Amino acid sequence: MNPADLSASLLTIVNTVVAGRDGTPVAIDDVALERPRNRDHGDWASNIAMKIAKSLGANPRELATQIAEALTAVEGVASVDVAGPGFNNITLDAAAAGALAKTIVDVDADYGTGDLYTGVTVNIEFVSANPTGPIHIGGTRWAAVGDSLARIFSAQGALVTREYYFNDHGAQIDRFARSLLASYLGEPAPEDGYGGEYISDIAARVIADYPGELSTIPTREEVQEVFRSTGVELMFGDIRASLHEFGVDFDVYFHENELHESGAVERAVARLRDLGHIYEADGATWLRTTEFGDDKDRVVIKSDGEAAYISGDLAYYLNKRERGFERNIILLGADHHGYVQRLMAMTAAFGDTPFYNLEILIGQLVNLVRDGEPLRMSKRAGTVVTMEDLVEAVGVDAARYSLVRSSIDTEVDIDLDLLTRRTNDNPVFYVQYAHARTGAVARNAADSGVTRDVFDAGLLTHETESILLGTLAEFPRIVRQAAELREPHRVARYAEELAGTYHRWYDNCRVTPLGDEEVTDVHRTRLWLNDATGIVLRNALALLGVSAPERM
Repeated sequence: MNPADLSASLLTIVNTVVAGRDGTPVAIDDVALERPRNRDHGDWASNIAMKIAKSLGANPRELATQIAEALTAVEGVASVDVAGPGFNNITLDAAAAGALAKTIVDVDADYGTGDLYTGVTVNIEFVSANPTGPIHIGGTRWAAVGDSLARIFSAQGALVTREYYFNDHGAQIDRFARSLLASYLGEPAPEDGYGGEYISDIAARVIADYPGELSTIPTREEVQEVFRSTGVELMFGDIRASLHEFGVDFDVYFHENELHESGAVERAVARLRDLGHIYEADGATWLRTTEFGDDKDRVVIKSDGEAAYISGDLAYYLNKRERGFERNIILLGADHHGYVQRLMAMTAAFGDTPFYNLEILIGQLVNLVRDGEPLRMSKRAGTVVTMEDLVEAVGVDAARYSLVRSSIDTEVDIDLDLLTRRTNDNPVFYVQYAHARTGAVARNAADSGVTRDVFDAGLLTHETESILLGTLAEFPRIVRQAAELREPHRVARYAEELAGTYHRWYDNCRVTPLGDEEVTDVHRTRLWLNDATGIVLRNALALLGVSAPERM
């Protein structure tokens, strides 16, 4: 019996109990199960009696007793106790609990998937670094988190589009072009420009790509335009290549410049004007965002006729909605916290629902540490640590795992020395090694003649087997919760828990016989449990974009 089956049985029982009482029925469509912290309290626990007792005018403990009596009769349930003010502690019989191992092996990669967002169109925009330099370490965190979140949403049935927004319109592009030109001319970088080896690298590539002689171009402005157009494209290419090597590929690369060249800004302003939220004052065009919770109204078109920064946000959001995306999620750095209120006001102004049609996830800083000292700058970028620096130091798997295993709300210190160690205190090694160990056990089993031609769930009676099965049973709930709360770190922490549980089982329960010992059905059934664990570890790592090696 898996948790979904048990939850369905409990739901049926609760609805039956509620329907049999006097008074107005209570609508119940979900029953949550939790793993008790103390395994002596059973395999699963439910507080449903306490949740519904007040609305029924019932004593929660008496209600829990009714539920326990009915649930005890369900096949596969060994016992149900009532604890405290109204908890139900449920213990499954060994066969019912052990059956999960075969279920996991049978469904393989589908184990852990769900239907939370089936058919929902989701646009996840992340990284979106300015095309003026390599991806810094903060953007690298968003690459890991955003891609993992996209994978988790897909596992819950969502129709996900990964989108990258290139800020290729505005002053930063001019500064980039002037920096490239200065490098070509041998001049110091502009005071407000960009430095680092990558600028001279890009400038040299622009010169190499130009079909003629730059020295023959008559004006400095025209030379700068060559560096602007070609340099930006080269930087785009470098960014895309870095992301691809990091295991992140986007479905859409959207250029900000298109919004201004296609008339999308004007269309968005016209839509908001029709809705009655645009007004003119002091020679400028304003969006009345204070009606929707913003601290002040926002200028959309400045008095000189230039589009203000928010105008691009208006056009881009409307563009996404017109492309059919019901849920739009944007991942931003901590320095963008002040944007949330105005973007939610914008969403409401369009007639949409803030925090539903548009969500903003704010992430905190990342610090790289080596030899106990923080890394301050990159050889290539000059002023920041980049994605390439991290990958070069620890590899893609360790980089991605370390960046996604903590809540985005917390600042993260990445210990580069730790992540290069092949020891159990390195979390990514610990999880990957557990998966590799399941593969080694399977290979040794094959050499010893242990096959999966017999499965008797009632033989999985060792205490560590009960704990391992319970941990495996948690995976679908963890994935659903990670999607619902936008917290992919829950999958990483779960993988570490499962790895530890598996290692303890491995130390206590043999899959292959010792010496001349005969192969028994216990060995064969344990092979199913070993292989089920390998599948769940592999599925969890896949959601994080991390490989699951067969050998280490």
